[in-house]
Amino acid sequence: MDVNHLISQYGYLALFIGCIAEGETFTLLGGVAAHEGLLHYGLVVLVAMAGGILGDTALFFVGRHYGSAILKRFKKHQKQIAKANKLIHKRPVLFVIGVRFMYGLRILGPIIIGASRLKPQKFLLLNVIGAVAWALIFVTLGYVGGQVIAPWLHTLDHHLKKLFWVLLAIAVVWGIRLYYKHRSDRQPDDEEEDDPKAG
Repeated sequence: MDVNHLISQYGYLALFIGCIAEGETFTLLGGVAAHEGLLHYGLVVLVAMAGGILGDTALFFVGRHYGSAILKRFKKHQKQIAKANKLIHKRPVLFVIGVRFMYGLRILGPIIIGASRLKPQKFLLLNVIGAVAWALIFVTLGYVGGQVIAPWLHTLDHHLKKLFWVLLAIAVVWGIRLYYKHRSDRQPDDEEEDDPKAG
């Protein structure tokens, strides 16, 4: 069966499921597929948004009901969880909107927010705003990446081309995560920032 036909027929479903479970790799690949004409750019953005909203909303309500018990099991992440809780209470709007972009908090973040007892109405509104920004950024990155590389990519063998797109998407996601991890490691702890004796 033609691979292009499979992507055009099942691409949106795969994108939706992928964005519920993880996200960035699928949104980038969706952008690439939109550039290649296999999927429609606007629909890719909408499907990515829907998957992101549904996934984070489900994790939020899991956190709201079982968050404390779940978070206690992540013993190696307690410092990160404590820091996230402080950020939620100090800057809830920025945290909820930006949690998708924070290294290491893609899955844990919404659970922590749910456990923090933030009002569901507030979370749902901010979650939609965050999903819109996230979907637009990553789908567009995939689309623009396709525009930049497509001219010489078409000279590659058909099978090598598919492999190249997958490796490129993984490399971009890995690079973004390393960047945010590096930024997170460089940020001083909140305790030092709030200590009036510091400096």
